[in-house]
Amino acid sequence: MKKITILLFLVLINISLMAQNKDTKSADKLFDRYEYSSAAKEYLSLVEKGTSDPYVYKQLGDCYYNMSNTAEAEKWYSKAVESKQGLETFYNYAQMLKSNGKYLESDKQMRVFAAMSPNDQRAIEFNNNPDYLVKLKNIEKLFDINRITVNSEKSNFGAVLYGNSLYFASARDKGSKIYGWNNEPFLDLYQSDYNETAGTYSEPTAISELNTIYHEGPLTMTKDGNTIYFSSESFNQKLFVKDNSKKLKFGQVSLYKAVKDGGKWSSVTPLPFNSKNYSTGNPSIDKEGKTLYFASNMPGSIGGTDIWKVVVNPDGTFETPENLGDKINTVGDENFPFISDDGILYFSSNGLMGFGGLDVFYVDLNKNDSPYNMGSPVNTEKDDFSFTLNKEKNSGYLSSNRAGVDNIYNAIPICKSEMLAIVKNAKTNALLANSRVVFLDADKTVLDTKITNDKGEALYSTDCQKQFSIDVYKDGFVTKSYPVSMIEKGVRTTMDMFIDPIEMTVAETEIILNPIYFDYNRSNITPQGATELDKLVYVMSQNDKLNIYVKSHTDIRGTDEYNFYLSERRAKSTVAYIISKGISGERITGKGFGESELKVDCKEKCTEEEHALNRRSEFMIIK
Repeated sequence: MKKITILLFLVLINISLMAQNKDTKSADKLFDRYEYSSAAKEYLSLVEKGTSDPYVYKQLGDCYYNMSNTAEAEKWYSKAVESKQGLETFYNYAQMLKSNGKYLESDKQMRVFAAMSPNDQRAIEFNNNPDYLVKLKNIEKLFDINRITVNSEKSNFGAVLYGNSLYFASARDKGSKIYGWNNEPFLDLYQSDYNETAGTYSEPTAISELNTIYHEGPLTMTKDGNTIYFSSESFNQKLFVKDNSKKLKFGQVSLYKAVKDGGKWSSVTPLPFNSKNYSTGNPSIDKEGKTLYFASNMPGSIGGTDIWKVVVNPDGTFETPENLGDKINTVGDENFPFISDDGILYFSSNGLMGFGGLDVFYVDLNKNDSPYNMGSPVNTEKDDFSFTLNKEKNSGYLSSNRAGVDNIYNAIPICKSEMLAIVKNAKTNALLANSRVVFLDADKTVLDTKITNDKGEALYSTDCQKQFSIDVYKDGFVTKSYPVSMIEKGVRTTMDMFIDPIEMTVAETEIILNPIYFDYNRSNITPQGATELDKLVYVMSQNDKLNIYVKSHTDIRGTDEYNFYLSERRAKSTVAYIISKGISGERITGKGFGESELKVDCKEKCTEEEHALNRRSEFMIIK
């Protein structure tokens, strides 16, 4: 159904058409009237009768191509290309293969197409991007996608949220006249109330004052909620072109404006640049209400349909429409523009490199950037289009036929935050380049490892509300761990991380650290003790021939027997800590000496400081 918002509309005059040939007369007549569903049935009857040929296969491929039935289109194009065919048949066949996820086969057909027309911009783009699929699959996930409840069994698309009202186009009205293009009812505009707390939508209701017997939708609304612009048919203006040879009236997609009066939309007026010769549709107004973006194939377009913009003057008049240029528009179709409040333009294209069919792209209009593909799961091998975003609600909407029919999906932004770790020398405050910063989850699984730049910085991107910790390593410095609580939503958190330089004396028989003190009557390693032991770990990691003997001591309080066992526990906890840091147990041993080797022999008059000096560990080098 999305194609009718890109291409022309038509009304039929019931007079017979001339047949193109005897066997296909009936089918060709329907095809020329854009009644693809009925035409396909007629062509299929020829296949069943055994009177088909490559022309019939090609026509069937085109019918299903226009109805977005990619499986059937591929089937009949594959038969058609067994014989000589025109350039577009090979291109369309390649696109249908791509839309069905058959990328290798699609690339093969694109190479045929490129050989037939090497100067075609589509061929040049293909040849310049041989590894396009790898690049697309490596795009960071930006949104979670979920189908919402407003969908019907027919086409639904073009959803946009204003306040708590969701507006969209749908072909759900079974009482409406049937459109021969795809055998679905004509499109109407609908509204559904969104319950933000429950995350639910009310039963959609038709916007009766806007809907006609023709197609309507989608729409866009100004920030004050008082003006809308929407797509409808030029037949409303009696703008159409007669084709007497085919006995048809050709209409176009046109843009209309309506204003709110007493809670209803009224004063529906066409925009002045509508024409019977080209389409203008799928509008999006910026937050100031000063620039209207839309899709059109008006003169000056680069491809099929392009993205255009037009200035809306304070008095409601319009300047001359302006094409957005060849950085955005291609020889293919660009359509369904949406301009966000921060100047990001979202649109769909089948001319830029994508997964298949229409893909959604974005570009910052505040910069001179090229468009970026939004990646999976926003984009699939099928048509993905009409992306809109409500920044206030932190919610977007996407239309896609990934399930076989155009449906509306909720697009929830993936919340990302950043942690900027700045590593510094704890003694001098100097920035430490080439430090290794390791980010770990709650289970101590390594999430990422960064090396600091010349400013001592390491930047890590993480999901919001995710808890992790950081270990910092630097040659000649003590390794340090930092617990990090959950980072706030969507912000960058900066953390200064101070690590101590290793300062110790390596004598002939002993490594002299700052004293490893223990709390009174305890054998566990204190934070201060851990800092000193990490220095020893570093020295041992740099010299694998270095073996250490740990001697642990107590103060004089307690009995000799108790102090011996206490010092034994201290020796074991010291050895265990060193081993826990990756040093082999064969390289370090220890023993407790109780109060037999006092550092300060202060008898019964020891101060607390002197007792603390006696509660120590020493590290002897084993030759």
